Amino acid sequence: MILLYKWLIFWRLAHPLYVSFTEINHNANDKTLEISCKIFADDFEKALNTANNKKVDLYNPKDKTEAGRVVTEYIKKHLTLKLDGKAVNFSFVGFEREEDALWSYFQVSGVISPPKKVEITNNILYELYDKEINLVHVSVGGNRKSTKLDYPDTNAVIEF
Repeated sequence: MILLYKWLIFWRLAHPLYVSFTEINHNANDKTLEISCKIFADDFEKALNTANNKKVDLYNPKDKTEAGRVVTEYIKKHLTLKLDGKAVNFSFVGFEREEDALWSYFQVSGVISPPKKVEITNNILYELYDKEINLVHVSVGGNRKSTKLDYPDTNAVIEF
């Protein structure tokens, strides 16, 4: 994964590349669904600036609570999930910067049994780039399945 990320950074410098990653993991021990979104920070800031009509600094936020609020608001607007046909609401856990990207973390509590079907709607950064690619990885019971959403595609269904 690190090699892929370094290749993407190199490729992005040589050629515009717009990609985000969403990792969804069912944690059977904690009975939770863990959601991680990795988005290039400069693109994410641009989207947040546009959505909020003000400058948002994710590299050195003056108010990390406010930055977390706008990150959460954006992700919840652009990423929705259904588990076995039921919409889920996820709560914000935190965010952190990793080189040129920002990881944001969310959680769904009370996911007692492993989902058999995960429905995803993901249009992260679609309002900025018509070449956006959203890669989604879902892990349930040790099985990992992935899908790629190319603009304008927003919906995917992964079954276990």
